[in-house]
Amino acid sequence: MHAAAFAWAGLRGEYRAQRVEPAALPAQIAALRRPGVLGANLSLPHKEAALPLLDALSDAARRIGAVNTVIHRGGQLSGDNTDAPGLLRALEDAGVGAQEGAVVVLGAGGAARAAVYAALTGLGREVYVVNRTPQRAQALAAAWVRPQGAALVRAVDVEGVPWEQVGLVINASSAGLGAPEESPLPDFDFGRLPAGAGVYDMVYQPHETRLLRDVRSAGRRGENGLGMLAHQARLAFAAWTGLEVPPQVFLGALHEKLDLKRTAP
Repeated sequence: MHAAAFAWAGLRGEYRAQRVEPAALPAQIAALRRPGVLGANLSLPHKEAALPLLDALSDAARRIGAVNTVIHRGGQLSGDNTDAPGLLRALEDAGVGAQEGAVVVLGAGGAARAAVYAALTGLGREVYVVNRTPQRAQALAAAWVRPQGAALVRAVDVEGVPWEQVGLVINASSAGLGAPEESPLPDFDFGRLPAGAGVYDMVYQPHETRLLRDVRSAGRRGENGLGMLAHQARLAFAAWTGLEVPPQVFLGALHEKLDLKRTAP
């Protein structure tokens, strides 16, 4: 995606993927201060661990508690989170999430934190967090408590969700990633959701997950994570270069890489 963006913008630039062991993260972050480096993206498991290694954080990164984009300026490193606005734009493009009602977030890691932030600040919805490790869900929910004590986010198990009041389900877990038959809700009847409810699966590989198949079999709207991936990349590229590249450039590169039929964003 970023190679396509550099080409579209007429810039000479290089974007490389690099596997970094947790113990090596501080040294790799420090290396971003070198001249000529614009910044980096971070993926699991580094989105939360990088926070204390940076000089400044955006309000979104601070409130989410996770960084996916590092920007280098004059030896200083700032952290931002483009996952949340990328998710909101993807939901808008796909027409998923327009239904009124609560949001259910599956997972409790960095991606789930971004999803909760997007649901609260962008959609203004009540949020239920469901995670296979209840303690992690509870810790995430506890970070979003109003000063007066009224909970913004609730950690519950699957049966603790009032499904008939849910307008959007977001899979922010790794369930299904590279595993077409794995689902974060393997035995769930998606017919329990209101007719207009939708499901957004952040997983984009495979393109069609078991979660999405089950959702669509129940007559509900489902969308995979390609749009979010493209939009978070577009926002990161803009942070590094100051240039706004059309989302179609990123989506086109993704469709070409994954050999998918192109569709308008």
